[in-house]
Amino acid sequence: MAEENQGQEKTEQPTPRRQQEAREEGQIARSRELTTMLMLMTAGLSFLILGPAMTGGLARLMQHFFSLHGLAQGGPGLVHEALAQALVEALRAIAPLLAVMFVVALAAPMALGGWGLSGKALAFKWERIDPVKGLGRVFSARGLVELLKALAKFILICLFLSLFLWHYRHGLLEVGNGSLEGGMAQGGRLILRGFLLVASATVIIALVDVPFQLWDHGRKLRMTRQEVKEELKQTEGRPEVRGRIRQLQQEVARRRMMAEVPKADVVVTNPSHYAVALRYNQQRMRAPRVVARGVDEVALRIREVASRHGVVVVQAPVLARAIYHSTRLEQEIPEGLYLAVAQVLAYVFQLRSHDGRGPEPVLPTEFPIPDELRREAGS
Repeated sequence: MAEENQGQEKTEQPTPRRQQEAREEGQIARSRELTTMLMLMTAGLSFLILGPAMTGGLARLMQHFFSLHGLAQGGPGLVHEALAQALVEALRAIAPLLAVMFVVALAAPMALGGWGLSGKALAFKWERIDPVKGLGRVFSARGLVELLKALAKFILICLFLSLFLWHYRHGLLEVGNGSLEGGMAQGGRLILRGFLLVASATVIIALVDVPFQLWDHGRKLRMTRQEVKEELKQTEGRPEVRGRIRQLQQEVARRRMMAEVPKADVVVTNPSHYAVALRYNQQRMRAPRVVARGVDEVALRIREVASRHGVVVVQAPVLARAIYHSTRLEQEIPEGLYLAVAQVLAYVFQLRSHDGRGPEPVLPTEFPIPDELRREAGS
């Protein structure tokens, strides 16, 4: 079978089963550029929001723990204790930033392809350490694409950084002219702006990389026509088995339909080729509904079940054909047949209420049926 597939092009879209197998093997569309962009932008925005509180806490921490008063007289033990406590306080100060970055690091890969944890992807494979295959991956078309992406990132980041340095050249030169605190604050703002500007370069790269990764992932999962046929045989079985299953399903549906015939108000027949069972509940239905329909043998069974349960059977060939060809099972009849069916139901209700005294109700011989709903005999 593999030899047959070698000469075929993979032109067919992957089936749901192929996509599920690929996900179980860890083959999920991923974009490292999207992950990098989300993490860099989140880091920059987090610094913008949490920066003042975080830098203020770190400044107070350094001022308190790294001053020399009392530490020199306390001996080396006190210095070590102060450093350990300073480290703990520093971690507390930057804990909100670390928490945000930890969440983004977990959620960013799920932005494309969703969550996927596969043991097969973590399993050891010899081809991963095969130098020949490794060189093949490096000098492949995908390796060329990765090289072009790296060059594009380098050029964009250099371009954005150059624009930043040129735009803020006067501000950078004035950082050292003021006080220490003012210079540090100004320098921090410039660094943050530069970081956000450089990080925005990754947005452009991600906008290009995400569609490419989706296209490349779909291309890898494509199948040959022979693979699709083989999968269809495996999932649905042989044609004779599928035919038998379809036959059983039709029999079950037919039995379910026949169970609705005793609940019908009337059965309209052709009289021998067509049979349509109608039911109408004025409180629950907007219009009469078809609860059973069939031709030939099925129509005969509908008439037999209706006669056995006392359902009125009306012979109206033109109306029967019109209902059968215009209305599916469990559907309401079209508006064009409202008046004709109303005449039939009126006849049925009069027949039920007839007490034997006086003349019996008479069924109309002609029914108002629009030309577009009429069907000739034998059609």
